[in-house]
Amino acid sequence: MRKEIKFQGVVFAPIAGYSDVGLRKVCAMRGADMTYTEMISAKGLIYGSDKTEDLLHTTDSEKIKCVQIFGSEPYFISKAVEHKALEKFDVIDINMGCPVPKIVRNGEGSALMENIPLAVEVVKAALCVGKPVTVKFRLGVSSDKIIAVDFAKAMQDAGASALTLHGRTREQMYSGKADWQKIAEVKNATQIPVFVNGDIVDVESYKEAMKTTGCDGAMIARGALGNPKLFSDIKGIDVENYSLKDDIFMHLNTMLQFHNERYVSANFKKQLAYYCRGMRGQREIKLKAFAATNINDIKEIVETYF
Repeated sequence: MRKEIKFQGVVFAPIAGYSDVGLRKVCAMRGADMTYTEMISAKGLIYGSDKTEDLLHTTDSEKIKCVQIFGSEPYFISKAVEHKALEKFDVIDINMGCPVPKIVRNGEGSALMENIPLAVEVVKAALCVGKPVTVKFRLGVSSDKIIAVDFAKAMQDAGASALTLHGRTREQMYSGKADWQKIAEVKNATQIPVFVNGDIVDVESYKEAMKTTGCDGAMIARGALGNPKLFSDIKGIDVENYSLKDDIFMHLNTMLQFHNERYVSANFKKQLAYYCRGMRGQREIKLKAFAATNINDIKEIVETYF
C-alpha cells in the first residue's frame, strides 16, 4: 500500500556528495518531512553502476523517501523508475536544475529548461510506475532568459505532482542571492504544490521565504549541512539536551551500516568540515579531518572536539 504524500512542510534537499543515507536519517530524526537522495543517473542505474547503487540506501527513519534521478532520454527514465532498486522510494524527483557543465553538456539537468517539449516527455516517462513525480528546476538559464513560469506550467500539465524551484539561474550557479519573488510568481501561476529553495539557512530566512513566496513548503540544502537541528528549530520542536556530537555519531554509524570503513572515512571528512563550521578551532578540526586515514581517526576527532 503506497503512502499518501502531502507535498508540504520542510524537506532535506538532494545535494551531490552530501545527501548520504546517514545525513538523511539525522535530518529525518530532526524533523525533515521528506528526504531526497543525491541525484542518480538514470543510465548509471540501468547499466548497473556500483557507484549509483551506493547512493540508494535508506533507513526506516525517513518518513517520505524521495529519489532524485537525472537524464534526458524518456526511454532511460522509464526504465530507471521501473528498476527494482527504486521500489522502496515514495516519490520520483527529476533534476532539471543542475548547472554543472558536464551535466548540461549531456543535455541533462538545467539543459532541459531549454527544451520544454523534451522535459515534458521526461516527466511523462517517469509516471509509468504510478508514483508521484516531482521536478526540481531553476529560474532559467540566465537573467535575460527567465522562463520559470512557463516551465512550471508545462511540468504541471505533463503530470508533475509538485515542483521545487531554486531561486537562481543556471548562469548564477550558487552565487548571488536567490530571488524568492520570482518563486512567488510561479506559485501564483500554478495549482500544484511548490517548494521554495535557496538561501534558507535559519528560522528567520525560512519564515521570510515562506512569507514572500506563499509556497507550500521549503527545501533546505546547504543550510542543513552541519546543522540538522535546523529542521527542529524551524518546526518548533524542542530537542531536550541536544547534542551535536550525538547527531554526528548517528550520521557516522548509519554510514558504517551500509559502507565499508574506507569508504566512510574518505567521505565523512567533508561532512565534518560543515559540522565544525563556526566553532572555535574549526581550522584545526578541518586539518585533522582531512589528514585522517581511517575511521578511528574520524571518531577521535568527533570525541575530542565535539
